[in-house]
Parts: sequence; C-alpha cells; structure tokens
Amino acid sequence: MVAGVGNCAMREQPQGRRVDLDFWRERPYPVAVAALFVVVLLRAGATYAIGRAAQEGARRSRLSRVMSKPRFARMQQSVARWGAPIVVASFLTVGIQTAVNLAAGVLRMPLRRYVPALLLGSILWAFLYATVGFATFAAWRQVYELWPVVGIVSLATLVVGLAAYIVWQLRHRHDEDDEREPANFGA
Repeated sequence: MVAGVGNCAMREQPQGRRVDLDFWRERPYPVAVAALFVVVLLRAGATYAIGRAAQEGARRSRLSRVMSKPRFARMQQSVARWGAPIVVASFLTVGIQTAVNLAAGVLRMPLRRYVPALLLGSILWAFLYATVGFATFAAWRQVYELWPVVGIVSLATLVVGLAAYIVWQLRHRHDEDDEREPANFGA
C-alpha cells in the first residue's frame, strides 16, 4: 500500500514500518554538488600551485619522495603528451588525480589551459561523487530501515575493511622506505 504524506510517497512495510521513496526530494543534492566542487577545486588547484611554485625546492623536501616515484614520472609523461585533457580525465579516476595535478604544476602547464581543465574536471568530479554518494547512502538507508542488523553489519564491515586497508598501506609504504634507504649507523 502506498500512502502520500506531504510531498513524500511512503510505502507500508511489514510490522508497520514506512520507507521513504522520495529520498532525493528531502536532501540537499545541489548543496552537496556545490560543496564537493569547491573542495576539489581548492584541493586540485592547491596541488597544481604547490607543483608549480615548489618545482626546485620540492626536490629537497618531503615532496621529493612523491616526485621520485615511477607513478609520478608516468603522470608527468602523460601530462606532457596529452595536456589539459589528461587533467580532466584524472578527475574521473581513483588514485591519479593528485599526481596529475602535481605533474601539471611541475611542468608549468599554462594557466589558460589548466584552469578550464580544472573547472571541467571539478564539475564532473562533484556530480559523480555526489550522485554515487547519495545513491549509496539511500541504498544503505533502505537496507537499514528494512533490516537494521544487516545495515549495521554492512557499515561495520565497510569501516573495518577501510581501516585494514589504511593499515596495510601504511605498513607497505613503511616497508618500501626501509628497502630504498640503507640504514646509517653513524659511519
């Protein structure tokens, strides 16, 4: 049975529970898109600026570790070859966006090419993450309202998995650093 409550269509569930079918109308999707746009614009723009301003100084700083990795060299080659389109495409991927923006800065990509690519990429990223984020949250909320235990267990599994991944990354990175740099015993 479907019943209208205000602007929201509700469906009766077993045991008298109701599930909101118009989840999108109640949430500030445009606000989320705008906030994500500003965040990614500032983050990516700052990464470009750091690469541009600190090209020489970065070689003597903590950025040298990032800039010495093969992945960064590949990103520099891609940015040098493809230019602004690779900057836009980097916003649609996971894991290379920072390297591409840093490489664009280090290579001193002209602002007249970088800024339009940054704006377009930021818009795409904001819509993508807001849409996926809202859809994921809406799906989880539906599961939680129907089966609270399943919802809590799925969320806990996600949190534990994310924590395990972060720990694994930190240990793996630490092991790489130990292999690359020989110990200095004061000799």
